[in-house]
Amino acid sequence: MRVDLHNHTSLCNHATGTMEEYVLQAIKEKIDVFGFSCHNPMAFDRQYRMDFQDLPFYLDEINRLKEKYKGKIEILTALEIDFLPTFMDEKLLGLPLDYRIGAVHFLGNWGFDNPEFIREYSKRDINDCWSEYFKATEMLAKSGKFDILAHMDLLKIFNYRPTKDLRLQIESALKAVKKANMCIELNAAGFRKEVQEQYPSLEILKMAYALEIPISFGSDAHAVEQINFKRLELELLAKEAGYTQCAVYRERERELVEF
Repeated sequence: MRVDLHNHTSLCNHATGTMEEYVLQAIKEKIDVFGFSCHNPMAFDRQYRMDFQDLPFYLDEINRLKEKYKGKIEILTALEIDFLPTFMDEKLLGLPLDYRIGAVHFLGNWGFDNPEFIREYSKRDINDCWSEYFKATEMLAKSGKFDILAHMDLLKIFNYRPTKDLRLQIESALKAVKKANMCIELNAAGFRKEVQEQYPSLEILKMAYALEIPISFGSDAHAVEQINFKRLELELLAKEAGYTQCAVYRERERELVEF
């Protein structure tokens, strides 16, 4: 089964293509289960996310597409929600979502994956950045609000790598993910960035498998042509780590299916 649970829409203001075009492309790519997961509305970084006033359209349009293409593809409803506790809007947690993707895109106010702010790396100790990042990841898991952990090592996006061993911190974060009954995603977006590899690394993937943490697959598409991007590579990496199943969520209930 082909499952793709992480995909965006033009409503987040930095993606292109209509939602229906995404569905049609997913059908063309023979995806069985396709999830929309637009960036959550929030009173922070508003230029790169959905507005609260667009939420009703987003949910209604997904429902319309579900009905229109029933029998051709299964469409799921989700949001990618930033873990920023002081900006978290509790209204999001009451929405009828199939799953919630939790993501760390900020260290404090610094959007570390935004090319506009790449100069900030030269002002910081990279090992401190990585340490702070995995602490935030662990806090995300411990919050108990999410089903999927997005792109677990996103901080490598511009190829700024740690220079010390962080395995203990990674393991601590993964154990929090396990305790929260979450899965981690294999995300293709890194292949489109300077780092030129998936999120997370194969090493982290193997650590997750050893802890029996399930995985999901995500194109993290921000354009129609990115749907199903690098699917074969992701599946081969997953199998190299030991996985043969991936997660699907319906009304926040997880099912593992063969891929």
